[in-house]
This record gives sequence, structure tokens and C-alpha cells, in this order.
Amino acid sequence: MSAPSSPETDRPDLPAESDPFVRGLSQAIGGPLGDHAVRPGARTDRFWTAQRIILALMCMTLALSWVQKSPCQDGNWQQNVQYTRFCYTDVLALYYAEGLNEGKVPYRDHPVEYPVVTGYFMGALGLPVHALGQKYPQINQGKWFYNANALILSALAVASLMTILALRRRRPWDAAIFALSPILLVTATVNWDFLAIALAMFGLYAWARRWPVLAGVLLGLGGAAKLWPLFILGPLVVLGLRSKRLVPTLLTVASAVVTVVAVNLPIALLYRDSWLRFFGLNNERPIDWGTLWYIGRYLDTKWNTGVAGDQGPFQWLSDHVPVLNNVSYALTFLACAAIGALCLLAPRRPRLSQVAFVVVAVFLIFSKVWSQQYVLWLLPLIVLARPRWGAIIAWSVAEIGYFTAFYAELLGAGKKPVIPEGTFVLASSLRLITVAILCGLVIREIWRPELDPVRRTYTDDPDGGAFDEAPDAGWVSPLRQRLRLAPRADAPEPTPEDAPPPPPEPAAVG
Repeated sequence: MSAPSSPETDRPDLPAESDPFVRGLSQAIGGPLGDHAVRPGARTDRFWTAQRIILALMCMTLALSWVQKSPCQDGNWQQNVQYTRFCYTDVLALYYAEGLNEGKVPYRDHPVEYPVVTGYFMGALGLPVHALGQKYPQINQGKWFYNANALILSALAVASLMTILALRRRRPWDAAIFALSPILLVTATVNWDFLAIALAMFGLYAWARRWPVLAGVLLGLGGAAKLWPLFILGPLVVLGLRSKRLVPTLLTVASAVVTVVAVNLPIALLYRDSWLRFFGLNNERPIDWGTLWYIGRYLDTKWNTGVAGDQGPFQWLSDHVPVLNNVSYALTFLACAAIGALCLLAPRRPRLSQVAFVVVAVFLIFSKVWSQQYVLWLLPLIVLARPRWGAIIAWSVAEIGYFTAFYAELLGAGKKPVIPEGTFVLASSLRLITVAILCGLVIREIWRPELDPVRRTYTDDPDGGAFDEAPDAGWVSPLRQRLRLAPRADAPEPTPEDAPPPPPEPAAVG
């Protein structure tokens, strides 16, 4: 078990010293902190601690996000204003599409295309807004519904940020990557993804605090909202095998399964057809915008006409969705198996957030559906997995480029194209490539843990919970030796730079 936090053990990170990208940018304002500067962690009566500054920046980003979506709030989407102003949001569109504006109860009166916790959330806000609209017909129900959702989703985003700050007490500026992300600005309220994100982050925090049952309940609720938080259970099992910490791992997995069953069972029993809508829709959906399969289908058109007998592999898969589903699942499974092998054979047990990020990322890379808001799934995980500003900024630029090209593509759907199809495919490819590069960088730091910036601040894994400081199972070293992966006997010792001396006590979270 890790030693408790204290002035002697905490070693706050200074990004202008530890991150080459930030160090370069800092030259514009005088360079890294000097010897006489008030450093993070020093005792001071200043109100603006690092944590409070980051929270303020987060609130600023969310406020700008609300402004950016404001042209769409009234639901008067004439002349494609939702695309020309880049303000489209499923939250407002589905208020009407799901019948909430008519007082329909999700699942009972109308099938919902989302897992049940998201359906519950929609109904919990939508039905009161409809009742209010019945009492006061002059109000714009859609606008009230969107703003109520935006307020709660923003609160969940702030709670997610606070969880990152709690998990990275010695590296508070890592959370600024999340708080200042342009990805957050343009997608925070496109859909209800922050409901699942917040539950997943709370689950990771509960695991880090060694509350395995609570962690499972929270991850289960997150998985019943958007499914992907359940993917974190796989890394927990693999890391539990490597560290011989299977009891807490199995408690988490079991409580997650029980939670998923408990929240789904009432709807599955009472409104089976409506409950199955989510699964049926995912099986039936064709290749979606901007995915690997969409890019491949476009490239096929350069050599094949697409008619029967003259189709490329991606064109053929586009016409055979059940086969496409199986290929997508198989590639995801093989990638996850490779990640599992990496976890078991790496020189040092990987950190939980590193593995979780790569698993969620490969799922998106091979998925036939990659909606614009799915990028939010990766944002908190990459901040925890690899808090390096340079690579994340490059990825963010690619995501914003895709966001812009996607809306231009929607504007030209069925009409005169706004941009050439090749431009949209290029933007999609850059998004895919940058996510793959992030995976490669995280994998490199798993295989070469001395490059991991988080491990230069913490002795092991601040998110690891029961895994933190745990020795490897007895079979790991013999297996690595058998595969000739064991470090050489003459391997150099870590350099002094890898373990900097502890500075003074960090400031408490405001």
C-alpha cells in the first residue's frame, strides 16, 4: 500500500520543467519558474491555487460551450442553422424525436435508442419540462429541456475534472489539459455522454481509494448509460492477474455485473421490445461517417465501381452489415488480446489508466460507428494515461478539423457538396491517425516505463488501488525470462533525473 500523502512524499509536477512542449511555450512569458518564484506546494495565503485556477478555466470553457450552442437552443433550425453555426445537439433533437415533448415515458411509450440509465436521465428531465409546458404554454419546451440538460451535464463535467484533480494531487496542471480542451468546448452537450463519463471517473476514483464494490457499482451504472465504462473491467482483470489482486478485482467485476442487471431488468421484463431497440439498432446500423470502414469504402471507389462483381473489400462489407459486425468485433477482440499480452509481459505492471485508454481507443478505431461526441470518452483517459500537452494538442486539432468537415459534409448531404468528399476523408483519416499515434505513445511508455511522466511523480500507480505498489505474481518473471524479455543484468540504473527530490508541500484542493 502506498504511503499516505504528506509534505515529505508529495512531489508536485511543474509542467514548464517536466514537459518539453510547455517548457518551449513558457519562453513567451519568461520561461520556467525561477528560483525565487512562489512554487506550487509552497505555503501561501493566495486564493488562486492551481486547483482553483483550473476549476475557473473549466467553468469558462463550459460557459463558452453554452454560448457556442446558443443559436440552436430555440429549436428553430431553419436553413440548416444547426450545421452552419456548428451548434447541433442530440439533446434538443431527441426531445422531439423520442416523444418527450408529448409526455411519452421512455421505453413504456416509445423505444429509446440508448441504454437504460441514459433513458432514465432523459425521462427524469424531459417529463417535468413537458408538464411545465402544459401549465405554461408560452414557454419553449425544447429550450428549457436543453438548458436543464446543459446545466446538469456541465456539473458532471466539473465533477469529472475534480476527480482528475483528486487522482493527480501532485500533478494538478494535468487537469488543465481537460479544462481547456477545445474538444470539450464543441462537444460537451452534443449528447448525454458526460453522464457515463462522470460515472466512469467516479468508479476509477473509488477503485483508487480501494472501495472495490462501490467502484463496480459506479462502473456498472456508467456501462448502463453508454456501455464503454464496462470496458475498464477488462484491464482490471488483466492487471489483477499480474499483481495477484484478484479478490478486489472480482468484487468490482461482480458488483458491476449485478448493477447492470439490476438497472436493466425492470425495463427488459416490462418493455422488452423497447429495451431491445438499442441492441437492434447497433446491429443494423451501416458504416457511419468518418470511421475506418468509411475511409476504406471511399478508397475502394478509386479502384472499383461498387457494382456487384466489381467491389473492393470495404464496399462489400458495407453491403453485408452482419459480416461487418463480426469483423469489427473480431478485430477489437484481437487488439484487446494483444493489449492483455502487453500488460502481462511489460517490464513493469502498466498503470490502469494507460490500459483503459488504449482499450477504449481501439474499440473506437475498429467500430463501425464513431459519433462526434465519442471523442469525450478518450479525453479524461488520455489526461490520466499520458499528460503530455504536445501530442494531445495535435490530436485536438485533428478532432476540431474533423468536427468542421463533418458539419460541412452534412450541409452537402443530398445537395451540392460544400467540400470535396476527399477533404472529409482526409479529416477523418487525420483523426484516426492521431488517435492511433496516442495509442502508440502510451504503449511505448508501458513498454518503457522510465518514459512515463506520471511515474516520475508517483512511485507506482496513483489510480491503481489494490494494484498500487503490489509485486508481480510469481509466474511473471519466469515467463519474461522464457521469452527473453527480462532486463539484462548490466542494465543501467535509473538516472537521477528520473527521481527528482521532493519540493515543499503542495497546496490543498480548494
